[in-house]
Amino acid sequence: MRGQFHAEAAQHGPRGGLRRLLGPDYRLGYLFVVPAAVLVLALVAYPFGYAIYLSMTRKYVGVPPVWVGLENYVKLTFDGFFQRAVANSFIFTFGSVAVKTALGMAMALVLTSNIRFRSFFTGVLLIPWVAPTVVTALNFLWIFDYSLGVLNYLLVRVLHILPRGVGWLSEPGTAMASVIAVNIWRGFPFFGISFLAGLRAIPGELYEAAAVDGAGALQRFRHVTLPGLKNILIIVVLLSTIWTFNDFQIVYILTKGGPGGATQVIPVFT
Repeated sequence: MRGQFHAEAAQHGPRGGLRRLLGPDYRLGYLFVVPAAVLVLALVAYPFGYAIYLSMTRKYVGVPPVWVGLENYVKLTFDGFFQRAVANSFIFTFGSVAVKTALGMAMALVLTSNIRFRSFFTGVLLIPWVAPTVVTALNFLWIFDYSLGVLNYLLVRVLHILPRGVGWLSEPGTAMASVIAVNIWRGFPFFGISFLAGLRAIPGELYEAAAVDGAGALQRFRHVTLPGLKNILIIVVLLSTIWTFNDFQIVYILTKGGPGGATQVIPVFT
């Protein structure tokens, strides 16, 4: 009886569930998983572990590495250029993500309203997202140019807002804001489309019930829209934070970390 009980328990366990699902070919599941596991170990785990090992050594070309432990990390922690790169990375990341979240939400709310040519505007607003990052950065490199840039031409000669042009990418006071603006332009459609999909999944009856209860537009947004978009908001903000923190192309093409380290971020620093 005890042996029969253990046999039945094994059939109802995790392995037994796999057997019932795949039948007599349940071992094929392991056969399919092994190549992917080996690939992950070979391309991700091993290089990551080897990089950690190298970071704890003093290595020169043609010379065997010398183990130094955490010495490199201690030096890096007190390095002024690294500290500035870390601070700039957080400013660049959180400044960009915050504005992209607000613009993406506004874009989604407008596209769910009863406006004409919604499909057309949706496609147009996707252009910054689908365009290659290098192309976008090169276009803004021309737009921000001090002598021939469109932005200075409009502000000085057309609108007469500024008495003279601004070195948007060559002055420390404006370089970081300019780089953030390009990242916002590149990424806000991703927020907008994601929020738009989430808004269309919220039942209209919730808005009708809130309106019957006397809730205004702001209250409906706070108590219906935001709770309905909570999961999407968390995922989109998390992904965008990771992508923005690791953004190399925009900063490198526009400023290469300058002027004077004003836009030096960790991906460019390393």
